[in-house]
Amino acid sequence: MSLQIFRTKHVAAEDDSSHGLKRCLSTWDLTFLGIGAIIGTGIFVLTGIAAATQSGPAVVLSFVIAGFACAFAALSYAELASSVGGCGSAYGYSYAAFGELIAWIIGWDLLLEYGISVAAVANGWSGYFNNALTAIGMPLPEMLTKAPKLGGLINLPASGIILILMGLLVMGVKQSAQTNNAMVFVKLLTIAVFIAVAVFNVNPANWHPFMPFGWFETMPDGKTSGVLAGASIVFFAYVGFDAVSTAAEEAKDPQRDLPIGIIASLAFCTVIYIIVSGLLTGVVSYTDLNVSSPVAHAMTLLGFNWASALISTGVIAGLTTVMLVLYYGLTRIIFAMSRDGLLSPFFSRVHPKTQTPVRVIVLCGIVMAAIAGFMPLGDLAELVNIGTLAAFVLVCFGVLVLRITKPDMRRPFRSPFSPLFPVLGMLSCSALMGFLPSLTWLRFTIWLVLGLIVYFTYSMHHSKLASTK
Repeated sequence: MSLQIFRTKHVAAEDDSSHGLKRCLSTWDLTFLGIGAIIGTGIFVLTGIAAATQSGPAVVLSFVIAGFACAFAALSYAELASSVGGCGSAYGYSYAAFGELIAWIIGWDLLLEYGISVAAVANGWSGYFNNALTAIGMPLPEMLTKAPKLGGLINLPASGIILILMGLLVMGVKQSAQTNNAMVFVKLLTIAVFIAVAVFNVNPANWHPFMPFGWFETMPDGKTSGVLAGASIVFFAYVGFDAVSTAAEEAKDPQRDLPIGIIASLAFCTVIYIIVSGLLTGVVSYTDLNVSSPVAHAMTLLGFNWASALISTGVIAGLTTVMLVLYYGLTRIIFAMSRDGLLSPFFSRVHPKTQTPVRVIVLCGIVMAAIAGFMPLGDLAELVNIGTLAAFVLVCFGVLVLRITKPDMRRPFRSPFSPLFPVLGMLSCSALMGFLPSLTWLRFTIWLVLGLIVYFTYSMHHSKLASTK
């Protein structure tokens, strides 16, 4: 058994079209998928919360630190996406580099990351949507906007938007990408409006003190604060660029387009985050930003109510694209795991007309709609961070392993300064994991234990590699 669990998957040629998915995504589509997934909760929500409770105006440094960690990981993702390919993202890369057990663990980890992300963002989307309805005099009853634990019946908007996205994804990936592109344009327009207004209203006094919480401190209650703790929180703002790699089997020219899409989307969003966080803490005091919509709130405090309303519209579009891309990524990872035999073959059927894995899309939609509608998520967002960081560490390590074990493998894109950049990616992402609270680590461990039970009772015995060896 010890050898079985470390069996590695052969690196397949990217021109293998037997998977049944449709190659229709351009470089532009892939870059906008990345931007669609990245710019959302982070810039519109976490920027203010991290500034008010973790970093102060030095939240800019938190974004820079998290951005560097992601940049090293993105270069590793780009190398493996262009050479290993497959729609399984870090799961597929780990299968080729480390073997089946590690691949299963990281795949199981990604299911948590993407699934909880969609449900968490849906809760945020619901709040903005209901605020918009209230503004036009059509508020929903409170019992239809809160989970039972919070005194309501169901968070209906949160469940509803996931089911709408389910229908869109069933129709086809090209239609989904076109919808994403349109909404990305809307949210970039709202960010441009904020920058245009804020740049003329900066008060440098708001940047003092610049680092009120210091670099890092652990409180008696186990909570953490400081610039480094802020970096581990705003890291959530970068979650999503890895979803681009799940589109490998639907990209027109994956070996060229995937590295461009991954790196371009991350670089663009990092610059936007730094500009917006710097301006946000410059126009109002960081102590006023611990609200659910800090960017719109800042505009209201400045007296620009029209800009606040426009930004709220952009938030709704922005959060929609985040859910769409992460939902898409989740279904492709399950599809890849099912195709490898680690999950039931029920999930690897592609609909002949839409060329999408309809069964996976529908099942995921129903489950996530139920979670979003009936569960208040709270600290579960931190689970997303720790799961993503673990995936990033393994991807960076995977580059090093495959450089040694498969030195002759074709690599259309190579991470520069190897092994330095992959090692820096491993170290920086591991450090950010260390800055997360202990309760998050406990929840993450429980999820991984459940995954190991599933692997040893089902996946190991049904693996496609088991039947070929």
